[in-house]
Amino acid sequence: MKKQRLSVYVDPPVMQALADYAGRRERSLSLVAEAAIASFLSPDTAERQEAAMAKRIDQLDRKLQRLERDVGIGVETLALFVRFWLATTPQLPEPAQSAAKAKGAERYDAFLEALGRRLANGATLSRDISQDVVRE
Repeated sequence: MKKQRLSVYVDPPVMQALADYAGRRERSLSLVAEAAIASFLSPDTAERQEAAMAKRIDQLDRKLQRLERDVGIGVETLALFVRFWLATTPQLPEPAQSAAKAKGAERYDAFLEALGRRLANGATLSRDISQDVVRE
């Protein structure tokens, strides 16, 4: 079938984008424009777009579920630690409190340093838990 000629006017930014795309793909402007028009007029375009969106939404849903799981683990870990700490740590006498505060500040700085190293290495508690837990 013989191709027919079509002349169209497009805005300069659209023309530049068309020329850039055709250049990257090493195709003619005419071929790229024809494919774009055919895709636009294709009756299954809506179904393909919907399938692509559904796939992306499913991916986002899985990521959100992992995030919710990780946040839940973090909250439960913190709650368990605070409960244990409050139940086992006695009140210090007044003369020992200043020394304990200084030691606490020192330990907190060491904690932040260790946390920074762990995060820099990519280690996470959720990864450790999923590797350590034995599934039955």
